[in-house]
Amino acid sequence: MKLAGNTVLITGGASGIGFAFAERFIKAGSKVIVCGRREGKLQEAKEKYPDIVTRVCDVTKETDRIALFDWVTANYPEVNVLVNNAGIQQRYHVLKADAKENWSYYNQEITSNIEAPFHLTLLFAPYFANKEYAAILNVSSGLAFTPMVIAPIYSATKAAVHSFTMSLRHQLEETAIEVIEVAPPAVNTDLGGVGLHTFGAPLDEFADAIFKGLEEGKSEIGFGRSEQAMRLSRDEIDETVKAMYAGMKNMI
Repeated sequence: MKLAGNTVLITGGASGIGFAFAERFIKAGSKVIVCGRREGKLQEAKEKYPDIVTRVCDVTKETDRIALFDWVTANYPEVNVLVNNAGIQQRYHVLKADAKENWSYYNQEITSNIEAPFHLTLLFAPYFANKEYAAILNVSSGLAFTPMVIAPIYSATKAAVHSFTMSLRHQLEETAIEVIEVAPPAVNTDLGGVGLHTFGAPLDEFADAIFKGLEEGKSEIGFGRSEQAMRLSRDEIDETVKAMYAGMKNMI
C-alpha cells in the first residue's frame, strides 16, 4: 500500500487501533480525517496532531454515515483511503441475554461492525473508482477465524467482515482500489471496556507490524495469534475455540 500522499478517513480514529493508525499515516506523509462519537476524544487527537481533521459521527446511524460521506467528499474531494475501524465488542451468555426487552443493546454490534463498514464501503467505492490510486482497509479480527465464544455476535460480525472483504477484493481487482484486511489479535486497548485487554499485544508493537505489512504490499495482515489463526485447519480451529472457551467461560 502507498502510505504517503493520501487523504485517509478512519472511523473510530480518535483512540485505540484507529488512532495508532492515524499517527502512522500522518508520520508517513498523509492527511488524516478521523471520526468518532466522543467529541472529547476527537479534541484530544486534535491537540496532539493539530493538522488532523475531526468529525463527530455515530456510524451506527444511517443518516450519520451518509452525512459523513457527503461532508468528506465535499470538503476533502481528494480523499482516497477509507479505513473501516470502528467497532463494538460485548461479552455475554445467550441464556442470560434479555433479547426481548434489550435487543438494541445486542444489535449495536451488528450495526457498528457490519452495517457501518458495508454501507461506507458501498458509498466510497464508486467515488474511489475514479481515482488514480485508492484503498479500502477493513479491520476484522483474529476472532473472525477462531471465534471467542463469550463474544458470539462480535466474532460473527468479524467473520462477515472477512468474507465481505474477500468478495470486495475480487470485484475491484480491475480498478485502482486496493482492498486490505487487517485482523488484529487481542490488543491492549479499551475495546469492550477498560482493562479487558491488558493481556493483549502492545498497541504500538501491533501497529508498527501492520504498517510494515502495508509497506510490503500485503492484502491480509495479522499479528501474533491472529496471524496464526488465519491459517489454521478446520480441526485446529475447533480445538482452539474449545480451549479458549474452557479458559474464559467464567468471565460471563
